[in-house]
Amino acid sequence: MSEQFDYDLVIVGAGVGGHGAALHAVANGLKTAIVEADLMGGTCVNRGCIPSKALLAASGRVREFRNSEHLSHLGIQVDGVSFDRDAIAGHAEGVVSKIRGDLTNSLQRLGVDILRGWGRLAGKQQVAVQSESGTKTYTARDVLLSTGSVPFVPPGIEVDGKTVFTSDDGLKLSWLPDWIAIIGSGYIGLEFSDVYTALGCEVTMIEALDQLMPGFDPDIARLAKRVLIEPRDIEIKVGVLAKKVTPGTPVVIELSDGEVLEVDACLVATGRVPVTKDIGLESVGAQTDRRGFIQVDHLLRVLANDTVVPHLWAIGDATGKMMLAHAASAQGIAVVETICGRDKEVDYHSIPAAAFTHPEISFVGITEPQAKELGKAEGFEVAAARGYFKGNSKAIAEVETDGMVKLIYRKDTGEVLGVHILGLHAADMIHEASAAIARRASVHELAQLVHTHPTLSETLDEAYKRAAFAH
Repeated sequence: MSEQFDYDLVIVGAGVGGHGAALHAVANGLKTAIVEADLMGGTCVNRGCIPSKALLAASGRVREFRNSEHLSHLGIQVDGVSFDRDAIAGHAEGVVSKIRGDLTNSLQRLGVDILRGWGRLAGKQQVAVQSESGTKTYTARDVLLSTGSVPFVPPGIEVDGKTVFTSDDGLKLSWLPDWIAIIGSGYIGLEFSDVYTALGCEVTMIEALDQLMPGFDPDIARLAKRVLIEPRDIEIKVGVLAKKVTPGTPVVIELSDGEVLEVDACLVATGRVPVTKDIGLESVGAQTDRRGFIQVDHLLRVLANDTVVPHLWAIGDATGKMMLAHAASAQGIAVVETICGRDKEVDYHSIPAAAFTHPEISFVGITEPQAKELGKAEGFEVAAARGYFKGNSKAIAEVETDGMVKLIYRKDTGEVLGVHILGLHAADMIHEASAAIARRASVHELAQLVHTHPTLSETLDEAYKRAAFAH
């Protein structure tokens, strides 16, 4: 480290991305500090991935134990299943507390300085940290911005945190409304609909676009509608906008088609916006786009007037590249690699994603419509092959045969362009496909792999073989 700097690297934001970057920086011999004004662990640990999975795990058990028809196929009878809402909420908070503590301890154990307060750029290679005791400025050879995001609340929607709320408050599970409207049918909306219906709530899902689950492959979205929506106490409204939402008892929702809903509660699940205000970007002339995302180049270097700002980097939700915790972690590691003289780009095409519904949905790469657009532009044809859970021995044994693997690939080379899975343990199964896409593998190669029998992963094997031997 140069004598003129307090640190080799100062990271602003201690979410999953900042944490991963800090650990990798220390492993590479960099003197590192991390700045955090709120709870250690950021959105994922405190208000996102972790508490939502704890709620989904508990509510999923309730759904399973109350499904007498499913259990009877296994020869099991369970009567009088009940649950304690406070205990379920307590389970989620306990998991969050443990993981937040583990994260903090790992930083301290490795010698990362934790600077508590609001961090903002104070000029080139400088970070000012404002806390109750005042403001102190630190110098660093490199600065990494990992400031994350917050829920987006569209105009016309008033949030009171009790009857109208975002995922931040919904994850507290402070009460169970008899009838709740969920605005948005992406990951957040789907997962909360899973939790609420499992615990006995009626749901109305409102989607502004003409298709439910617009971010998913169309075939997966159709199957998800049949498996996750239609059998449950969920009403769907697509192609309508929630123009105005007023908290109260009842909550009043005015839709763009003139209909007015009166419900007990409303969850606003309309995406997220970056935390990039008041972090000192103007001090170095850094750019944000119209939505507030920090502009970066292929190596995640921050741009000002389309020119790299030396020694300034940004990762995670604040960049809008791929708003997933594990993507932020990959970006953080890539930045440290580049700082250490080993330029590394993140391969976004091979980063998987999942919705932890029951059953789960996962995907990696691109959808079939996206692949066809790419093929049209680059001059190749696209094909798709499928594998089905209904014929899979493990799924039959589990009595969990709702599900499908959809494999999208180039006809000429066989290169895998996307894999989409709906079914039991889909979130774990997707990593085989992610690894295949990362090395740009072809279906001809993948069809020769051997999968353990009987496992759910044989549905992937089925899709590989159908693709490889189709022509």
